[in-house]
Amino acid sequence: MNQSPPIGSGRSWYRPMVARPTDERHRVSTVLELFFDLCFVTAVAEAAAAFEHELAGGHTGHGVLGYALVFFAIWWAWMNFTWFASAYDTDDVPYRVLTLIQITGALVMAAGAANALEHYDFTVVTYGYVVMRLAMVSQWLRAARSDPGRRRSSLRYAVGILVVQIGWVARLALPHGWGLPSFLVLVVAELAVPAWAERAERTTWHPHHIAERYGLFTLIVLGESITAATATVRTALDTAVSLGDIAPLVVGGILTVFAMWWLYFTQDAAERLTSLRTALLWGYGHYVVFASAAAAGAGLAVEIAHLTGHAHLSRLAVAAAYTVPVALYLLVLRLLHRHGRGGAADVVWGAGILAVLAVTFTPSPVLATGCVMSVLVGAVVVLGERRRTRTRPAQPAENE
Repeated sequence: MNQSPPIGSGRSWYRPMVARPTDERHRVSTVLELFFDLCFVTAVAEAAAAFEHELAGGHTGHGVLGYALVFFAIWWAWMNFTWFASAYDTDDVPYRVLTLIQITGALVMAAGAANALEHYDFTVVTYGYVVMRLAMVSQWLRAARSDPGRRRSSLRYAVGILVVQIGWVARLALPHGWGLPSFLVLVVAELAVPAWAERAERTTWHPHHIAERYGLFTLIVLGESITAATATVRTALDTAVSLGDIAPLVVGGILTVFAMWWLYFTQDAAERLTSLRTALLWGYGHYVVFASAAAAGAGLAVEIAHLTGHAHLSRLAVAAAYTVPVALYLLVLRLLHRHGRGGAADVVWGAGILAVLAVTFTPSPVLATGCVMSVLVGAVVVLGERRRTRTRPAQPAENE
C-alpha cells in the first residue's frame, strides 16, 4: 500500500491541512523554517544598520521610534508564521509556495527598512508586509477548509488579518500627521487578532517546537549583532585607531553576547507554554528580546564610531545606546522565564540589570557591561545548581 511521504520530506504535492498534535514526538524545525529565518534576518540587519546610522548622526529620539516601528513589522510577521507553522505545517507544495511568497515579502521589507526608519516612509515596508500577511490569509483559509474542528478560529484569523491589511494600505493615503497614531491603532488591531481568534478554538501549537523556534531566532539575531560589530571593527582598524584602543570594546562586546546567549538558554521555555495567556505573553514579550538584542549590536557599532570620531553624540548618550538595550534584554528575559516566587534569583537578576545601567557612567561601559554580564551568568549558574540540588531526590544508601 502506498503511503504519503513524511512531513518534512518536501515530496508531497498536497496534504489536507489538519491540526498537528501538541504532543508530537521529535518535532523540530524544518529546513523551510530555517530558510525563512535566515532570509528574515536580512530585514533585522537592515533595521539595525539604519538604527545605528540614526544614533551616530545624533537623531536619538527619531531613531528609537523608527526602529521600534520597523521592528514591529519584522517581528510580527515572523511570529505569525512561526505559530501557524507549529499548528499546520504540511510541507506540501502549496504550503511551500505560500511560505516562499512570505519570504519575498520579508526581502521587500528589508529593502524599505532604512527609508522607513530614517524618513518615516513606510511605503515599501507596507507593501512587503502586506504581501506576507495576505499569504498568511491564504494559509488560514486552507486550514479552515481542511480542519472543521477549528474552522471558526481559522476563519477569524483570516478575516481579522485581511481587515487589518486593508487598514495598512489605506494608511498610506492618510495625511502625514496621522502617520504615527494610525500606526499605533493598527498595531493594537494586529495584536488583538490572535486573542480574538483563539477564543473560538485553540490552535494546536507545539510547546517544544515553539520554544525551539524562538531560541533559534534569538541565536540568529545575536549572530547578526556579532557580524555587524565585526564589520564595524574592521572599518575602524582601517583608520588611525589601534588594536589597543578598540580591544576593550571587542572584549566587552564578546562577553556580553556570550552572556546573553547563556542566560537565554538557562531555562526550559517549553515548560512555560501551558496556556493561551502564558503563550501570548511569552510570544509578545520576545519583541523586546529580539529588538534589544539587535539594538545592542547597533549600540556597539555606535561606540566604535564614537572612538573614530564619527558619532555626533555625547559620551553618556553613546554609552546608553549600548547599556540600555542590554538592560532591557535582561529585564524582559527574566520576566518571561520567571515562575513562582523568584526569591534570591529576582535579587540577582535585579542587581545585574541595575549594574548594567550603572556602568553607563563609567569610562569603559562596554567592557564593564561584559564583566557584569559574566558575573551574572556565574551567579545564575550557582543558583540553578543549588535549586537542582534541593529538588533532587535523595539517593538510597547502599547496603553495607
